[in-house]
Amino acid sequence: MCLAVPLKIKTIDGKNAVGEAGGLSQNVRVDFIQDLKPGDYVLVHAGFAIQKMTEKEAQENLALMQEVVHELS
Repeated sequence: MCLAVPLKIKTIDGKNAVGEAGGLSQNVRVDFIQDLKPGDYVLVHAGFAIQKMTEKEAQENLALMQEVVHELS
C-alpha cells in the first residue's frame, strides 16, 4: 500500500522544492509538475510531487488523515 501526502509548496529551486504540512517541512522533487509556484498544493509520494491539488482537496485529505490518526490513538 502506498501513502501520498498533500503539501503546500513554500519554495522552489529548479526541480527541488520545500513543501509543508502540519508545521513540518519536506524536500520534494517537482520534475512531474508543470507551472508550479509557491502556495500551490501537491500530492507527494516517495519524495516526488505527483499531482497538483486545490487547497480544498488538500485540506480535506489532511483532515481525513488526522481522523485516522485520532481513531488509532
